[in-house]
Amino acid sequence: MSDHDFSDLRALFVNCSLKGASEPSNTQALMDVAIGVMEKQGVGVETIRAVDEDLVPGVYPDMTEHGAASDGWPAIFERVLAADILVLGTPIWLGEKSSVCTRVIERLYGNSGQLNDRGQWVYYGRVGGCIVTGNEDGAKHCAMNVLYSLQHLGYCIPPQADSCWLGEAGPGPSYADPGSGGPQNEFTQRNTVFAAWNLMHLAAMLKRSGGFPAHGNQREQWDAGCSFDHPNPEYR
Repeated sequence: MSDHDFSDLRALFVNCSLKGASEPSNTQALMDVAIGVMEKQGVGVETIRAVDEDLVPGVYPDMTEHGAASDGWPAIFERVLAADILVLGTPIWLGEKSSVCTRVIERLYGNSGQLNDRGQWVYYGRVGGCIVTGNEDGAKHCAMNVLYSLQHLGYCIPPQADSCWLGEAGPGPSYADPGSGGPQNEFTQRNTVFAAWNLMHLAAMLKRSGGFPAHGNQREQWDAGCSFDHPNPEYR
């Protein structure tokens, strides 16, 4: 298989806009640049508009087991597991990622204690990135928050795994609005394309090597008394 053949990869883009799918989303418009790059390379891409899903609050895998009348997360989690690449897209509100993005990360967290078939945390061997849009400062802050959260849960983060577009501070045209300059902004377009390629490169490297190495990070072996060369021989 060619180093640039990514047809065995699948990517899931989760748009955390506050707008439903019936409304145009500036975040989706920028995400579509990365999606276009990946699709041209044969990656199977799926997009979810999170606000349209039945994502109840909570940090358990299935909130119907904890009093919720319904919960769409278990079905979404299956789509997460099927993806080698996860990209969270979010607008900026008051300098922070959207509340919808926070909820998606909370629900991802709810499954993070599960193990994969190698005894590692369930998200090991997958890669994560983010795309941010807004009309105010805070893009790097949002990216730091999202990317930290994803790596903490077990995702691998490649170099330059984020991109953003910021319009003029305060009310003004958003990324996809006519005359905004967003689709023509070289910095934003370059970073979005680079992020897409870096996500594909790392996902392919992990997939073709059998995932992230399974030594020194297996929960069941640790629980069974394996210290993985812990420097204090009396600890275990």
